[in-house]
Amino acid sequence: MFAIKAEVNDSEAQTFAFTAQKTMYGGKHIAKGDTIFVFASENEGGSGLIASGIVTSAKAIPKKRGIARQTPRVSITVKRTALAKRHLGRSELKPFSDWNDGRPETELNFKFYRQATNKIVGISDEAGAFLCGFF
Repeated sequence: MFAIKAEVNDSEAQTFAFTAQKTMYGGKHIAKGDTIFVFASENEGGSGLIASGIVTSAKAIPKKRGIARQTPRVSITVKRTALAKRHLGRSELKPFSDWNDGRPETELNFKFYRQATNKIVGISDEAGAFLCGFF
């Protein structure tokens, strides 16, 4: 399973398109058919977790020549399957900062908010099960 934190212009759209998104923590392995949780980035005026969906297309962006260190980027399209029924964002995850406690809330806080850039991340089964409780 995967999660994305990105700018979302229409939180109730049936389909989301995300172009050339940074990937971290295994996010570069995202593929068509994968489950993804969509977080509207608070850095862009969003409210955190807004939807879950299925990836309908995923395309890796080629690295640019001559640049030594590049974060892999992927463009994806997501078909929304559900809207979040409860709020989950930076303020709810911030207290979970004991990076070694094994909690799904801590994993999400670490992957999304320790470094606040927008990105696609791979998440554990435990974090996926936790997020499913918001729908």
